[in-house]
Amino acid sequence: MPWRWPSPHQAVPWIFFEGAQVNKTRVLVVDDSALVRKLLLEIINSQSDMVCIGTANDPLIAREMIREMDPDVLTLDVEMPKMDGIEFLSRLMRLRPMPVVMISTLTERGAEVTMRALELGAVDFVAKPRMGLTDGIKDLSAQIVDKIRVAAVAKVTRAAPAGVAVGALKSSLPGVAASPLGRISTEKIICIGASTGGTEAIREVLTRMPADSPAIVITQHMPPGFTTSFAARLDTLCQIHVKEAVQGERILPGHAYIAPGGKQFRLSRSGANYVAVVEDSEPVNRHRPSVEVLFKSAAAIAGRNAFGIMLTGMGNDGAQAMREMKDAGSYNFVQDEASCIVFGMPREAILHGAADEVLPLTGIAPALLGRLRGVTDRYRV
Repeated sequence: MPWRWPSPHQAVPWIFFEGAQVNKTRVLVVDDSALVRKLLLEIINSQSDMVCIGTANDPLIAREMIREMDPDVLTLDVEMPKMDGIEFLSRLMRLRPMPVVMISTLTERGAEVTMRALELGAVDFVAKPRMGLTDGIKDLSAQIVDKIRVAAVAKVTRAAPAGVAVGALKSSLPGVAASPLGRISTEKIICIGASTGGTEAIREVLTRMPADSPAIVITQHMPPGFTTSFAARLDTLCQIHVKEAVQGERILPGHAYIAPGGKQFRLSRSGANYVAVVEDSEPVNRHRPSVEVLFKSAAAIAGRNAFGIMLTGMGNDGAQAMREMKDAGSYNFVQDEASCIVFGMPREAILHGAADEVLPLTGIAPALLGRLRGVTDRYRV
């Protein structure tokens, strides 16, 4: 059956809520759980700047409601009857792109599906607990409304045509299979920070790095349980090896290390080697992992051997520490506003004077590789 947006005159079996105001973010909740729909409705309507304009228990009903009600933001359950959330999202982002916050389950499959949703264009996700759903959702209320606010101002784009895999798209781009860099000093290290929209931005950078790239360390704001799937997905797409960082392991060239969700990740030294420190310390700038923690350690440990990259994300996490990196001698790239999903962290980095170059996302890896090919401190054969 072809996918069509219905006529506005069709009768649609939905639940509609009065009270939507022009100056409020209008949210449509799509979830097969009546309890989750009720909880999200209450959380959204408790805020002064947003309103739940309706709920749907499956994507087919949601399709009708979107056409009729034109919401600003959609919250979408990953797993639903009749049509799963991923299939619905894929069609939605091809035919009628809009900001979507996924409601994901804290399971291995839930994490893998969530990575696919972000790949398709979802702005962000919230991980709902498997047990104690009522208390768990209420505990996440601040996170839920924050992500709806971010989604409301995010830039979304039309997804790739159906049947075209991301890996296929990447391999068709010129310059993706970067030529080897040669024997660059193992002191060189690349530090990346990102938040909202960062999973796909990180993929864009990493898939362009050659197998002999300097070590790369990454903090992407993400909860526990999801960074494992994120790293595994990237590892299948990149020439370098990508993994979650592990406490005490040596940071090696040709590898990228992602901060585990719910942990702080920073650099340390053991002799001439960089070493990963992964610990249960307090949130910084409300985040764990925090970009500030990683970048501050890079300023202290790597100095002029570091390259900093600030990608799309909400807030100011990492901006001050990126300036510290620059003051210590690093060379820093910041994603420009036009290519960001959310121009928050990059804007703050620029305002802090931390940027050496402000570039479109697709220009960051080529510029970085150009700098690396020009470095003078190489190993002599």
